[in-house]
Amino acid sequence: MFERLRQWQNGTAIAVGLLAMLAVALLQWADFRMLRLPGLQLFDLYQRVQPRENADSPVRVVDIDEDSIERIGQWPWPRTEIARLIDRLTDAGAAVIAFDVVFAEADRTSPEQVAEMLRRADPGDAAAARLDGLPGNDARLAESLGTASVVNGYFLYKTKRGGDYEPPVGVALAGSIPDEVESYSGVVAPLPQLDEAAQGAGFLTKEKDDDGVTRRAPLVALYDGQVVTSLSVEALRVAQGAGTTLVNTSDASGEEGAAPGAVTSLRIGDFEVPTTRKGELWVWFGEDRPQQVIPAWKVLAGDVGTDELAASVEGTIVFVGTGATGLRDIVATPLDDETAGVMVHAQAAEQMIAGQFLVRPDWVLGLEAFLVIVFGGGLALLLPRLGALLGALAGSLGIAGVGAGSWLAFSREGFLFDPTFPVLALVAVYAVQTVFAFNREEHRRAYIHKAFDRYLSPALVRQIADNPGKLELGGEEREMTVLFCDIRSFSAISERMDPKQVIDFLIAFLTPMCDELLAHKATVDKFMGDAILAFWNAPLDDPDHHRNGARSALAMIARLETLNAQLTGDPGVPWPGEVKIGIGMDSGLCCVGNMGSSQRLSYSLIGDTVNLASRLEGLSKTYGVPIVIGADMAAQLGGFAVIELDRVRVVGRDAPETIFTLLGDEDWAAGNDIAALGMAHEAMLNAYRAQQWAGARQLLDDSAKDYERLGLGALLALYRERCEKLAASPPDAEWDGVYQATSK
Repeated sequence: MFERLRQWQNGTAIAVGLLAMLAVALLQWADFRMLRLPGLQLFDLYQRVQPRENADSPVRVVDIDEDSIERIGQWPWPRTEIARLIDRLTDAGAAVIAFDVVFAEADRTSPEQVAEMLRRADPGDAAAARLDGLPGNDARLAESLGTASVVNGYFLYKTKRGGDYEPPVGVALAGSIPDEVESYSGVVAPLPQLDEAAQGAGFLTKEKDDDGVTRRAPLVALYDGQVVTSLSVEALRVAQGAGTTLVNTSDASGEEGAAPGAVTSLRIGDFEVPTTRKGELWVWFGEDRPQQVIPAWKVLAGDVGTDELAASVEGTIVFVGTGATGLRDIVATPLDDETAGVMVHAQAAEQMIAGQFLVRPDWVLGLEAFLVIVFGGGLALLLPRLGALLGALAGSLGIAGVGAGSWLAFSREGFLFDPTFPVLALVAVYAVQTVFAFNREEHRRAYIHKAFDRYLSPALVRQIADNPGKLELGGEEREMTVLFCDIRSFSAISERMDPKQVIDFLIAFLTPMCDELLAHKATVDKFMGDAILAFWNAPLDDPDHHRNGARSALAMIARLETLNAQLTGDPGVPWPGEVKIGIGMDSGLCCVGNMGSSQRLSYSLIGDTVNLASRLEGLSKTYGVPIVIGADMAAQLGGFAVIELDRVRVVGRDAPETIFTLLGDEDWAAGNDIAALGMAHEAMLNAYRAQQWAGARQLLDDSAKDYERLGLGALLALYRERCEKLAASPPDAEWDGVYQATSK
């Protein structure tokens, strides 16, 4: 009997382990973007340990850095300066000059532009007449472009923008259109006269991974269905005098069953470049070489003589880019948290010339999936027999083996083999089978008590412990009501107290506030100094969470009035006189569950609703009301005394939000006639948003007594002031009546 029980337990443990392995395999197959990051970050580590060997390659970078801007002047520079830079580099023997800059607009410092500006101010300006006929700066730049080997840059965008653009690039396809590459429909392109004068043009757009790090350089893209190539590819093509770049796709061989649409490699003159299916190059970054980068000011100021400059750039591909932080072309790479974006193009060109590549062929994905099954399934079968200690040793050996194989593949062959999922399979199987030995139900009950008894009422904790099925551990999406509460001028209050008095005051304040929250079925999430975050409808269902939240906020305001009356002047409590609070609330979809780390968890929630409630709490100061609620919550409070405040664009959100103040519950609304003020206030808002300032002001004056009677005197004063200012300085025709909040 006991032997059968032991066999059943072992069989169940094996089944649980195999399920864990299968779960990892499914995650690997689903290919969630965020789950790629551990492998990508491991490849970053490999590059830091063994960066690409940096021989003196024929690639240079002219950097428009902070020093160059300080010496030459504010960017963008006059096109005459760019022309002079091209001339200097050409005279020094540069093979190709590639610009990681887009000359999309006419030079504002050009004579014809200055003349037009002067005439707008004074049609008869004599200086404008003297400027007529002078050669334009863009024409001067076009002249330099026509006498040099220059590749222009242009930006591609996912959304439609810019006009029609035909990149001056030659691309030949071996196979079908590569529809797996990134597709774009918008462009910011150089001026036509500059585009026509250059010898080529390549796109500058770079894609980042989800952690913001640039690891791959796209070499090929689709713009309006046309195959185009990047700046580094175009620079290499023009440097060789090649007519076209050959893009090889997966069905180029004509083999039956070959899947179309994936790029396999590029042929750029004499260079064959392997790519990902999306036409990207895995960039193997090399260490910085100071001699590779030349500040732009040294070229323009002539501090470097032509012969000395020729010693550095003769016969090289020179990329010109902006490394100054304020110009916003700064990227993160595996080797640098901040580096100029032009360095990605330069490093890509270096790799293509040197033939040093990182590759991740399709068969590597199959190998990784195979190892998940072999390692995970093998440990699932062995662990019940080996026990925890020997099983840990076997799992550790497996992790060490797959990790060593990944490193050797990188360091010796340039292969990118990701050990993340095989390692995850070993860890998951070991963890699940080890935990399976414990009594899950008892563990869950102890966990629930520990996790919730500090921020739920004892009655709720007992309900959850008695019926754990009511609680879903981990994150889940729920429709919830969220409350933020904050003491007004707390910094000023705390300045007048010593630390112990501050603590005593907070205890005297927070305890009754929590009493009101818990009495209305709230979950108190956390205290942030003097602030409170609470929510409704989790962990237990609360179908009436909107109204419970509203009643709780009103009860907190009423309780605070009582505290102010009782505790002001009480020698036993350091109560600082009349204390005021602001409350922000909204309802909406949130993700709630156990969040944090493996060492410390907290039952909390995240979501846009939480962020908005926090912003609404801050707006209570602006509108002079104690409670501000969002439109979603207001829509659920039929019968409550609710008045619209404004349409506001809060910090961190583009879409405007209609906000309201909550004055009272159904009984209060019935006993305080607010219908007249509600209609007058709505009419005032309509007039205000229609820019009828006099009408809005008249409506405010007519209802001034009602505003004051209902505690909305600050709101009355706010709109009076707005109407006066807007009447004196009317907004433009595009004004939408939305107030832009400037602080959180």
